[in-house]
Amino acid sequence: MAKRSAALLVYRLSGTDGLEVLVAHMGGPFWARRDAGGWSIPKGECEAGEDPLATARREFTEEMGAPPPGGEFVALGERRQPSGKIIVSYAVEGDFDLSGFRSNTFILEWPRGSGKTQEFPEMDRAEWMTLDRASEMLVKGQVPILGDLRDYLIGSGHGADEITPG
Repeated sequence: MAKRSAALLVYRLSGTDGLEVLVAHMGGPFWARRDAGGWSIPKGECEAGEDPLATARREFTEEMGAPPPGGEFVALGERRQPSGKIIVSYAVEGDFDLSGFRSNTFILEWPRGSGKTQEFPEMDRAEWMTLDRASEMLVKGQVPILGDLRDYLIGSGHGADEITPG
C-alpha cells in the first residue's frame, strides 16, 4: 500500500493579488540552493489509523510553528506523487502571521558519509504566493493541488476575476 501524507493549504483572497496560498521552502542541505521546485504545502505522513485532517493540522503546526487558522476545512481530494506517495489535501481560508514562523527540526548526517550530524529546520522560510508564483515554486507533484483549490473556489461561487484579478 502506498504511503499517505496529508497537507493543509491555507489561502486568502486579497483585492490586490487575488488568491494567495501559504507555502514553505524545505530546509536542509538538499534544498538549500533550490528555490523553484523547493517549496511545499505544509504536510506530513499519516500515522497508522490517524485521521488525515488531524495529520494535516498537526503537520501544519509543526512545520509553521503555530496552529492553522480556524475555519471550515475543505477536502480537496487525493493526488498521487511521482514517488507513489498519496497526498490527501485540505484547504482553509484564513491568515497567518509570518513573523511567528518557526519550523520543527530534523537531524541528518552532514556532510554525507562524514559521521557528523547536524540539525536543520524542516522548513526554512514561508511565504504567501499567488497561484501563478506558487505553481513555479512548488515541487512538481504538488502543483495540481493548487488547481484543486481553484476549482473548489470557482465551484463555491468565487469568480475567476476574484481569484486572479486584472
